[in-house]
Amino acid sequence: MRTLGLIGGMSWESTATYYEAVNKRVRERLGGLHSSKCIIYSFDFEEIERLQKLGDWEAATDLLCHAAAGLKQCGADGIVICTNTMHKLAGPVQLRGGLPVLHIADATAARIKKSNFTRVGLLGTRYTMEQDFYKGRLVAKHGLEVVTPDAPHRTLVHDVIYEELCNGIVRPESRQEYVKIIKSLQEKGAQGVILGCTEIGLLVKPGDVDLPLFDTTLIHAEMAADWAIDGDMN
Repeated sequence: MRTLGLIGGMSWESTATYYEAVNKRVRERLGGLHSSKCIIYSFDFEEIERLQKLGDWEAATDLLCHAAAGLKQCGADGIVICTNTMHKLAGPVQLRGGLPVLHIADATAARIKKSNFTRVGLLGTRYTMEQDFYKGRLVAKHGLEVVTPDAPHRTLVHDVIYEELCNGIVRPESRQEYVKIIKSLQEKGAQGVILGCTEIGLLVKPGDVDLPLFDTTLIHAEMAADWAIDGDMN
């Protein structure tokens, strides 16, 4: 089994879910007392969030590349960035860290295409919903159509992530707002919705909405475990 290098702490709540999901997948696949071989580098998220807000992606890149290089030195065979937003830096992290980055958008797209969907909604941080590093990959590499909420709804989704979910706060009122937003994406023709922030799965569950939900945390963790066992991403 290959050793996974998890770059986490962004936030630690979702990193805990990653650790659990990876190990559950390994046990499901291999049985017995098997568990994942993994190493976790966990950031102080306050430092990362400050750089995001400042738009200092160069400094953030340096931090993640340093983490990836450290994980390689500790024996990791592949990198799992435990957040959607920081996949903005996946290219340099792979290049400078010297290990393959198991990309969350590729894992998610594969799961969507298995469902025979072509048009999906996307929820996430403002960076993920508005910038091209994530949507563009889904469109250009995987041929999907991606729809996002309107500007006021994007602000609400973003603020709930940083002000509530990343602080471990799950409010029923915010769940209701997210459900309304998901319904608006359905009206735009979305066949399913990507929970494109690793904290959103803490708030919205499949039973809350009519559309299929693609929880990127679980999808990414399962793909990483499969890669560790099988050596491919299919």
